[in-house]
Amino acid sequence: GRVWGREHRQICQDLPRAFSLSLAGFIEEPERKYCFECANEEQCQEWVEALRRASYEFLRRSLIFYRNEIQKMTGKDPLEQYGISEEARFQLGTQ
Repeated sequence: GRVWGREHRQICQDLPRAFSLSLAGFIEEPERKYCFECANEEQCQEWVEALRRASYEFLRRSLIFYRNEIQKMTGKDPLEQYGISEEARFQLGTQ
């Protein structure tokens, strides 16, 4: 596949097998946008799903889910031994 920077974002909208990705938080450039072209629609879906699963929010929610499951099974908070169980980032509904 090919990758284009934000100056080519119109190209991405015109391609049938493409998806775009925006990255925020860089000091030198507040928002970066990229367009990815795939060999086929299935490959695009695989990439989008892989990126979604790698996101911080997905991983945070997974950690919270498994933390709660372990608490149900053992009666103990698995994060307590690390001294981080009360941190807001490990609570559902906060960021």
